[in-house]
Amino acid sequence: MSGWEETLKEFRAYATLERGLTKATLLSYCHDLTLFAGFMAERGHETASDVEREDVLDWLEQGRTQGMESTTLARRLVSVKVFFRFLLLNQKIARNVTEIMDGPRLWRIVPDFLSEEEVERLLKVYEGEEPLSLRNRGILEVLYASGLRASEVCGLRKDCVDFDRGVLRVTGKRGRERMVPFGQSAAEHLALYLEKGRPALDKTRKATVLFLSKTGHPLTRERIWGLVTDAATQAGISKRIYPHLLRHSFATHLINHGADLRVIQEMLGHSSIATTQIYTHTNFSRLEKTHRQLHPRG
Repeated sequence: MSGWEETLKEFRAYATLERGLTKATLLSYCHDLTLFAGFMAERGHETASDVEREDVLDWLEQGRTQGMESTTLARRLVSVKVFFRFLLLNQKIARNVTEIMDGPRLWRIVPDFLSEEEVERLLKVYEGEEPLSLRNRGILEVLYASGLRASEVCGLRKDCVDFDRGVLRVTGKRGRERMVPFGQSAAEHLALYLEKGRPALDKTRKATVLFLSKTGHPLTRERIWGLVTDAATQAGISKRIYPHLLRHSFATHLINHGADLRVIQEMLGHSSIATTQIYTHTNFSRLEKTHRQLHPRG
């Protein structure tokens, strides 16, 4: 855990000298972050750059299942958010995965998601026949149809697409491989991209990665983040959009249409069903709201 130890040491110095935190606050942060680092190291994450939002959620969920009070969990979240802001400020990470995580009751907060109508508007932004438009539409279709993480989309190879079976072979966290369906709409747009878009982007004719940049190189997570937010702006969607929101929408819409939670867990590649269960809160919250609005004694 030497990588984590060095980073935590730098954070302690920053928090003491630049933030001027009280001794008690600093001790609380360091205690929480030492536990956090140990949890992540056990998952094979050698540095903070390896951590995804779902890892943070899993860590908080572990505390909740151990019976921790809401105030303790709230403090844990604050500790991690301060830590990741420090890492981003010092350019030790490329993005802050805790930036969109708010509230002292995170484990009860429903992940934000797009409505089905908003998804349709988002997907229709890229309707041109230009190679990049075909690529971008293909990426959006896959993000929503299969619920992939941005990093997983970046890692897809051309030979990962099985049109006959309608599935993608996806390599997720810690090298775990899974098969995920992608549906008719995504199939049509992937086929168009492979036929008319990708050949124009594959400058060397030797690229193995599915989605290529305009120079023929693999895309980064940051580039996928950018094209998703650009599409949201063009679609006139006011919500704060990011690739994981399409993953949330994928799971939420499946839950709302009656999908089995274990099947969704498998498609999302969650190691723990506890992580997937947050989407049941989405459905429950909708039912609760309807009951409150419409029941005579609501």
